[in-house]
Amino acid sequence: MGTIFLILVVVLFVLAISDLIVGVSNDAVNFLNSAIGSKAAAFRTIMIIATLGILVGASFSSGMMEVARKGIFHPQHFYFSEILIIFLAVMITDVILLDLFNTFGMPTSTTVSIVFELLGAAVAVSMIKVAGDNPLGHEMGDLINSGKALAIISGILLSVIFAFVSGLIAQFFGRLIFTFDYEKKLKYLGAVWGGLAITAITYFILVKGAKGTSFISSETAAFIQDNTMRIILYSFVIWTILLQVSYLVFKINILKIVVLVGTFALAMAFAGNDLVNFIGVPLAGYEAFMDWSSQTAVKADEYLMSGLAGAVRTPTVFLLLAGVIMAVTLWFSKKARSVTETEINLAKQDAGYERFESSIVSRFLVHTFSGLSNFLDRILPNALKKWMEARFDRTNLKTNGDAPSFDMIRASVNLFMASILISYATAQKLPLSTTYVTFMVAMGSSLADGAWGRESAVYRISGVLSVIGGWFFTAFSAFSLAFGMALLFLYGGTIGIFAMVIVAAFMIYRTHALHRKREQKKDAMLEELESEQINQEQLVGKSQKYLLYVLGSVENVLEDYLNGLATEDRKLLRKAHEDFEIVYEKTTTLKKGLNRTVDQLTEPTLESGYFYTRVLENLRNVANSTYFIISPSFKHVNNNHKPLTPDQHEELLGINKEITEFLKEARTNITEGSEVPSDKLKKERDDILRLMRSCRKNQIKRIKSGSVGTRNSMLFFGLLEESKNLVLFTSSLLKSHRDLKDVISGKAVKEEDE
Repeated sequence: MGTIFLILVVVLFVLAISDLIVGVSNDAVNFLNSAIGSKAAAFRTIMIIATLGILVGASFSSGMMEVARKGIFHPQHFYFSEILIIFLAVMITDVILLDLFNTFGMPTSTTVSIVFELLGAAVAVSMIKVAGDNPLGHEMGDLINSGKALAIISGILLSVIFAFVSGLIAQFFGRLIFTFDYEKKLKYLGAVWGGLAITAITYFILVKGAKGTSFISSETAAFIQDNTMRIILYSFVIWTILLQVSYLVFKINILKIVVLVGTFALAMAFAGNDLVNFIGVPLAGYEAFMDWSSQTAVKADEYLMSGLAGAVRTPTVFLLLAGVIMAVTLWFSKKARSVTETEINLAKQDAGYERFESSIVSRFLVHTFSGLSNFLDRILPNALKKWMEARFDRTNLKTNGDAPSFDMIRASVNLFMASILISYATAQKLPLSTTYVTFMVAMGSSLADGAWGRESAVYRISGVLSVIGGWFFTAFSAFSLAFGMALLFLYGGTIGIFAMVIVAAFMIYRTHALHRKREQKKDAMLEELESEQINQEQLVGKSQKYLLYVLGSVENVLEDYLNGLATEDRKLLRKAHEDFEIVYEKTTTLKKGLNRTVDQLTEPTLESGYFYTRVLENLRNVANSTYFIISPSFKHVNNNHKPLTPDQHEELLGINKEITEFLKEARTNITEGSEVPSDKLKKERDDILRLMRSCRKNQIKRIKSGSVGTRNSMLFFGLLEESKNLVLFTSSLLKSHRDLKDVISGKAVKEEDE
């Protein structure tokens, strides 16, 4: 029997390793986004500093481990077998949930997930205990530490508001002081600003680190706590002098130092504060097993876990191993970068491609605050308004090309405000989530900085609401899944446990495959948004490359779609749909990136910009028509509607054959430099259109004879219409590309009605 429990403890540690990996992928956003978003240093340098912070922070892990043992429930009232079920349910749920959020690039709170998982699993086991024999007469209030759980939840919710407001206020006054042309102000104010910021971060390190580290004596920790204000004062004076000297003598950018020091501090905080979220439960399970196995007289389902109620010091070797795993994950996890990119995109200074669509709530909020802004604009004195407008003037702010998502003034605000809030809450023993604090500070500072302008506000607010909604969804999902998992383990025993371990492993494998596909799509979308400047000849080369790529992709996918539709092969249609989505998204991004491309031209002209726009519009139309050939076909088969008749298949096969030949000839024309539709292409186009008219008439006959239904007709007519559009837009695409070449080479171009 002891062997089974030993195996289960080993499973807990395996899950702990997996949880560390997915946890770092989620929480990397906390300490990476400010440095990466502001481009304070090379990516490799930022990663090295964050890695050092993680390794130091792992050894600073304080008594937070007690949350897993006794923060949510009273372990002395549970038997060893029940405790193990709670811990296994928590860990399997945590791995699944965090991996799902990471896959979709959504930051969530590991604190929220672990708290509600512990609560859900403990409530499930407690309900069974109370409803069963219950020889000790326990009630739910005796088993669940409801006061502590409510304190953690309320603390997290309050931190959302305080973090957002503090980030907004700090950034507003920081920008008033420095403006967007902040380099000129650094000579006089940079050292003071940096001294304040690093002092806040130093205080944060001391409060967060000294209390729980294994290598600082209790006397030293007490000295630090007793002399905190003196240390803060000395720190401010020393850092201000050092930064001023560094700037004047060595020409070192003060803000870079602030951002990198802050990155180290928050990485350390993540490892020290959030480590309990990943390994606290397995370590508690290990301690419970060692406690039970130290005696042999009492069975696992009769041995009460009073030992977990006391203070237990975590072995340093476990903390250091966890730190190494976290550091390695930080370097190799692509999901960590996806989550980081989500927050950076929501906070970036310029408007452009937005990941989130607008929502009713975001539009309502934008309209409301626009009205408030107009009201303030009417009542504020003109002199004050002009002064503030001058301080927030962004005329010389670079937002295209290789510009950072935001500058280092905002990055420093994000870091030191997050440091102040977390350190204050820790000193007051108020629980909060580092994810909540860092994310909401960043959102508040971006709003104050004018990053949420009329071009992007509804999308940014929608994104923030999506992330916050994800946090609440995490709480609900964590509680529900852990509750169900615990019940399954109570009644299913070891078979249920190992079955869910296999399910969890399979789900992680599937989400990794999904994330890989999403990354391929994202790479395709971003591939063409180069930062370097291009001349007009290169613009023609880009245009030709786009044409050949899209037309070749269309040619390949048309054969798959028709085969899948004829044979009702959902797998083939799904693959065609997913493959062409990459092309579809790429053409969308090219069109959205038009401003960037025109801005990068070394010698832009009105005519070349006009015809390049026409190329992108026609390219988008070709992709759009193809997409609406494939997508309805997949939905038709996926909804199990009646298949095409043999006559319809033959007609579509004939059309597809003609279109394929048309596309091949078009690509040949492009390669040979005769892009304007040749006489052969025009004849092929007209033949295809006549063939489509004949197919429409045949479909009318089938409708009158009653041999086809409504769904069939909707699909068939839709396929014919989009196929016609595909041919016509391809002809227009060839013409617009040829016009672009002629304009750039100096030839006259005859414009036609659009």
